[in-house]
Amino acid sequence: MKIKKLIASVSAAFATASFAAVCAMSAFAEDATQANSSTSSGGSTGSAILSLVLPLVIMFALLYFIAIKPQKKRDREMKEMQDSLQVGDEIVTGGGIVGIVVRTGDDTVVIETGGERFKLRIKTWAITENVSAMERIKEAKAASSKKSADTGLASAKLVDDDENSEEEKTEKKSKKK
Repeated sequence: MKIKKLIASVSAAFATASFAAVCAMSAFAEDATQANSSTSSGGSTGSAILSLVLPLVIMFALLYFIAIKPQKKRDREMKEMQDSLQVGDEIVTGGGIVGIVVRTGDDTVVIETGGERFKLRIKTWAITENVSAMERIKEAKAASSKKSADTGLASAKLVDDDENSEEEKTEKKSKKK
């Protein structure tokens, strides 16, 4: 998170510095064109406009890729999480209320919370985290990594077994003779 903030501040500083440099160059170019009255003003005006537009385009591109695109991705993931709520999921709201989903509706969810099992009806947009889904994802990742590790060990065992069986076959043949 700190790295993203650092990248954003460095890119903002770079964009500001480039904009200031372009403004200074265009001011210098205007002074040079005013001093040299023999040149036409049409070519210098086009380059001055281009030199002002280019940094703005760069700044908007940086802003889009650093701030807007990641935020849209987070919003899309949050909406998918809120739409995939199931009865029995443990959720956390934006206000910090922890509860278990009892019933889901179109845009509301009924949760059960507290020792006395109070029921609260809340809007789905207020849900910020689905603890049960996070645990299921972690378990799935752990199971898949354990399965791949077991597969690797099993294949290593098969190779060892093949080597051992070949040695045993040669020993049995030598005993028979």
